[in-house]
Amino acid sequence: MKEFQTNEIRNIAVFGHASSGKTSLVEALLYTAGLTNRLGRIDEGTTVSDYNEDEIVRKFSISSSLLHCEWKKSKVNIIDAPGYLDFISESKAITPISDLGLIVVHAQSGVELGTELVFNYTKQDELPIYFVINMLDKEHANFDKTLEAMRESFGKQVVPVQIPVNQGVDFDTIIDILSNKQYTFSKDGKGTAKEEAVPADMQEKVNSLREQITEYVAESDDALLEKFFEEGALSDEELMTGLKKAIITRNLFPVFTMSAFQNVGASTLLDSVIKYGPEPDFRGKVKGEYKGQAVERKIIDDEPTSLMVFKTTSEKHVGELSFFRVMSGTVRSGIDLINSKSGNNERINQIFVASGKEKLEVAHLHAGDIGAVVKLKKTHTNDTLCDSKSPIIFADIKLPEPVLQVAIEPKSRDDEEKINAGLQTLTDEDPTATYHYDPELKQTILSGQGELHLTILLERLKQKFNVEVEQLPPRIPYRETIRKKAESKFRHKKQSGGAGQFAEVWMAVEPTERGAGVEFTNSLVGQNVDRVFVPSVEKGVKAACDEGILAGYNVTDVKANFYDGKMHPVDSKDIAFQIAGKGAFKDAFLEADPILLEPIYDLSVIIPEEFMGDIMGDVSVRRGKIQGVETEGSFQCINAKVPLAELYRYSTSLRSMTQGKGMHKQSFSHYEPMPREVQEKVVAEHKRKREEEH
Repeated sequence: MKEFQTNEIRNIAVFGHASSGKTSLVEALLYTAGLTNRLGRIDEGTTVSDYNEDEIVRKFSISSSLLHCEWKKSKVNIIDAPGYLDFISESKAITPISDLGLIVVHAQSGVELGTELVFNYTKQDELPIYFVINMLDKEHANFDKTLEAMRESFGKQVVPVQIPVNQGVDFDTIIDILSNKQYTFSKDGKGTAKEEAVPADMQEKVNSLREQITEYVAESDDALLEKFFEEGALSDEELMTGLKKAIITRNLFPVFTMSAFQNVGASTLLDSVIKYGPEPDFRGKVKGEYKGQAVERKIIDDEPTSLMVFKTTSEKHVGELSFFRVMSGTVRSGIDLINSKSGNNERINQIFVASGKEKLEVAHLHAGDIGAVVKLKKTHTNDTLCDSKSPIIFADIKLPEPVLQVAIEPKSRDDEEKINAGLQTLTDEDPTATYHYDPELKQTILSGQGELHLTILLERLKQKFNVEVEQLPPRIPYRETIRKKAESKFRHKKQSGGAGQFAEVWMAVEPTERGAGVEFTNSLVGQNVDRVFVPSVEKGVKAACDEGILAGYNVTDVKANFYDGKMHPVDSKDIAFQIAGKGAFKDAFLEADPILLEPIYDLSVIIPEEFMGDIMGDVSVRRGKIQGVETEGSFQCINAKVPLAELYRYSTSLRSMTQGKGMHKQSFSHYEPMPREVQEKVVAEHKRKREEEH
């Protein structure tokens, strides 16, 4: 493969809602560019980008895949991002390392939740975008209606640069506004097109749309705007140069037309990617830091080498692959770089460019290019590799927080180590998932973006590491506290032949403000108790707080004061005062109107307006309190505070209620007292389990 200079490279990412045709679009681009000799089909399991077994079986993308092709003497790196809502957050991981986003919109369904999400991701990273209205060959395709919905959601700068001539089942012809040409594509799927003049009856519409494009281009550049006002027009060269600038600055979002399945429009889209899509150096510099100091790099070959690792996978016959973008300088096989986060040295051995599972080894990549390297020792997603003489660390890619948690237990205790190793590998590959052992809950918690996400992770755990786990609901981290003051006296006395044990502790407890934790004090006077036993009593109180008193949960927001007691000159010792301290605290706690606190979460639910009533009713059933409703594009966002106990597998219920068109975010807010009837059930369940254990 030839080497491509920075100005010969285009890095595009393909985004969109599930089933909008992203993978088919990628297949059309690869086939049209000659990388493949047939159009891959999702139904047949023959696509280049969906090559994992679980993607072939389920017939949709689960993780992003890197591909490339050559067009008009330029290299086009393509990242195909998943659109299913459990996996769409991968789009967030690739916006920072892409230079152009293609947001695919279904010509029947129009703007969907996933469309809004990926648009917001590109907005956060100021990524230039093209919109591609796909599936114009469907019976009820409606270009104008879809375009209007896009303009309502994303602004009037959504402007068509192509229009369909004969949308519907016979769709094969488009008009390109900028070139003022009509293109009729072959019916055999090969993507060849016959170029013709625009029909006379369409010319007025084309002229009007070209005028609209010209106005937006002029508005994005002061000099062009002045000329436009003076002369009422721009030259073709000024329009083309200004258009590219307007796209880069997100002052204009051009709209293209396609049927990816029939391979109508792929060649004209590729032409536009090369002509108007930004080169990798369009931002000028990339920013990072090192040891608290800001550092910048120009995206050119002459700068010190730096790479950003944005994805890690483990593949058969290859091993662990780290996908990276060359942020500055160049990278050759055989060079040594440093992981600037960990300080570890890494040898860059084999370098690949990828097209799905196919990997082509190359010797050299230039600034702005994307590739993969094998067998890095201690480098993972979000790490920076760079020249040790010029260290830099690029900012981590910020990913959405997980929304669903399950507790997992090994089916065989012998598999615990293998499960931990497997989960570590899987979460390194997929940073939208996390796992940890919670010592309070005494459970291993796996967190992800939805039920299907977690199901696939556990399937991969079984396939790759040959271990199985049971899924359980995570225990809820309730808290125990009190509502009034109380006192108690507890005597511990034990005689067993030799030296005995004796301690008496007098203790007072009182509630403190929410979130204060547990405070232990002493106000001993006189000589009834030697001060050496104060730490022993505190240990006993801490043990009681950790074990829980009412229902086995951590105690919080309590002040305990050890104010008096008794001791024995021979039998009093550390363990005796620990036991007495624990007993005194428990007795006082139970006399102080003990209650359970439950964690309350902030819940944001994003849905089409038609589901508002159902979702708000469901939130109320879950003991939630609506805080307000906001508009997000063409969707509604319901904000509420809901007990965590009511949110287990909420993403599954939400998608059922909204026909898969809703999603949610949740985060911890605060603790508050649990309703008495709910508390009684929790306490009764705790007592039942204790009786079973004994």
